[in-house]
Amino acid sequence: MSDILQKLEELTIKASQIEKDLFETYNVKRGLRNNDGTGVLVGLTNIGDVIGYEKQGEKIIPIDGRLFYRGIEITELVNGFQQDNRHGFDEIVYLLLTGSLPTKENLGLFSSYMAGHRDLPNNFVNLILSFRGKNIMNMLARSVLVMYTMDDDAENYSHFNLLKQALNLLAKFPIIASYIYFSFRHTYQRRSLIFRHPDPALSTAENFLYMLRGEGYSKLEADILDLSLVLHAEHGGGNNSTFTTRVISSAGTDTYSAIAASLGSLKGYLHGGANLQVEEMMRDIKKNVKDWNNEEELLEYLGKILRGHAGNGSGKIYGIGHAIYTLSDPRAVLLKEKARELAESKGKLDEFNLYESVEKLAPEAFARFKGENAKVISANVDFYSGFVYKCIDIPKELFTPIFAVARMAGWCAHRLEEVTFSSRRIIRPAYRNVFGRMDYERLEERV
Repeated sequence: MSDILQKLEELTIKASQIEKDLFETYNVKRGLRNNDGTGVLVGLTNIGDVIGYEKQGEKIIPIDGRLFYRGIEITELVNGFQQDNRHGFDEIVYLLLTGSLPTKENLGLFSSYMAGHRDLPNNFVNLILSFRGKNIMNMLARSVLVMYTMDDDAENYSHFNLLKQALNLLAKFPIIASYIYFSFRHTYQRRSLIFRHPDPALSTAENFLYMLRGEGYSKLEADILDLSLVLHAEHGGGNNSTFTTRVISSAGTDTYSAIAASLGSLKGYLHGGANLQVEEMMRDIKKNVKDWNNEEELLEYLGKILRGHAGNGSGKIYGIGHAIYTLSDPRAVLLKEKARELAESKGKLDEFNLYESVEKLAPEAFARFKGENAKVISANVDFYSGFVYKCIDIPKELFTPIFAVARMAGWCAHRLEEVTFSSRRIIRPAYRNVFGRMDYERLEERV
């Protein structure tokens, strides 16, 4: 049996190869990117806007990044709720879904509605306890598909019902993630199985920490987790998982199938799993750079990483660079401010300073490696998010699920927009076949 598998491996590798020159010959937009690296315009949206450069003719001009949720800059939104000394995730969910900021009364009603829908039915809890898998993202996708079976109106495509499904997912998903984590660690790490009931008086961030640790969390820890949820909630229609939501939704399928597919996208190490790659990279740097304060030693090691001679051999400095942002990622800027405060409170300032040094030196290392072809790069939000989660004792298995908890807001908003006011055409780009033609050979004639 292994012989045929080996033969099939050889044949499928050969069959999957396409000459690189053909992509230029047929002007293929690989990764749906234009030749200058910008995204191919495939749709319109009212929800999020990501700005990282300006174009002057064919030239791309780097600028400080800006992120807008329904036309409001992310910095203004964050400063607004933080100055009021409150958590902002519910307000952001309301804004992304409705297109407007809630009044104080409506925010209270909305938060109460969400709190009232967090609890999971006992039969659902029993089902997710039976799930087995070494990656929590796959188990989360299964749990979403199980929700389909428990929804009597799963195939009702009225806007009211789609909204109700979205809110139910948003309310329950943080609880599902925490329960699945405890089931995971009970099965694979032989640790205690602990299920806490959500507290309706707590915010989403507070509830998540409570589910993991009981009351043993600080206000600063809850504040920075809320900030992280807000910063990850939405990032335009072109990011891979949100585009997946829109592609699947354009086919006319149900909410749960669309969200399960989006979870599969987010799981990828090039998307939602990137902060785990950052943590692995930083662990390697801490192990191999003797003097963290020696910039030349650090710069030399970053060069080795880029050449594929250090780290995991990928040639990537994870958490540095972005498809759109150039001079800065506003999410990284906002998260870094709180990350320093958190590091000081946890006695991890030396480690934070190392992150800051890597952020500072990575563009120079990249410029040395690429020469004149080097593009402008900066730290993205993944660079600091893993450090933040580690500081507040969130297990690494939950790094990407937290991203999913947050991005559920953007996914649901884009799904509603796609199925309600989009062109109502299934998204179907073209692929040119370059295999050529063959004649059929009878079985006895084949060699």
